[in-house]
Amino acid sequence: MARIRVNGVDLHVEERGAGGPILGIHGTPSSAELWVDAAERLAAHGRAITYDRRGFARSAGGRADAATGLDDHVADAAALLERLGATPAAVIGRSTGGLIAIELARRHPDAVSSLVLLEPALFTIDAATRAWAAGARDRIAASAADAPDRAAEAVFRVMLGDDAWTGLPDEVRDAFAAANGGVLAELAGDGLDLSARPRRYEAEELGAVRVPTLVVLAEASPEPLHRAAEWLVQHLPEARRSDVTGGHLIDPADPVVVAFIDAHAAR
Repeated sequence: MARIRVNGVDLHVEERGAGGPILGIHGTPSSAELWVDAAERLAAHGRAITYDRRGFARSAGGRADAATGLDDHVADAAALLERLGATPAAVIGRSTGGLIAIELARRHPDAVSSLVLLEPALFTIDAATRAWAAGARDRIAASAADAPDRAAEAVFRVMLGDDAWTGLPDEVRDAFAAANGGVLAELAGDGLDLSARPRRYEAEELGAVRVPTLVVLAEASPEPLHRAAEWLVQHLPEARRSDVTGGHLIDPADPVVVAFIDAHAAR
């Protein structure tokens, strides 16, 4: 474990294993703590790097009065890979982390060798999906304003349902709750799924992302996540889709992910 300073923020970073770099970008809310088991398994396939994004858990910069957007997270990921000498990397992004991974590959093509997108939180693809996301964001923002110490809980309950939160073990709920500051900062920022002004892509922008890409869907996830994933498969030139059982918290070291990483590491 280490603390690495990039773009004025101290990030909590964890590394395991050796070989080709594999960067894991967690969702909102989350942290590297929720990826420990997956990172240990990924370390058998390369140099597994996970970190708490700015404002989340053990990384500085998540004050309630701060605003953190997509640009910040992409710049942090790119700078972190450069500092670690870990380019190009296979990048695994879950939920909001998937959105960050897409933009990282688009802006920094030399930094990314392949992409694994675990139900990326891209909710600007059509009017119905935008309306669903805007309604969800308004409910999350209202709940977080009333109880900022339960902002992470609000994201779970609104986006995935009450059972998704109450069904978690106590220690996992505590780990997610450590991300409250990051949730509040992203609600105030731009470009992310929780932002009032989320990132909208044109098809030709995604056409520039020319790396092997695996888009993974979970059968029990909300329909807007499925629509977003299907849209990405259509518009990312080298993308293919894989379906898994369960819900939105897809295992970053699922066998389909590991097989994909191994296949493209051998190129």
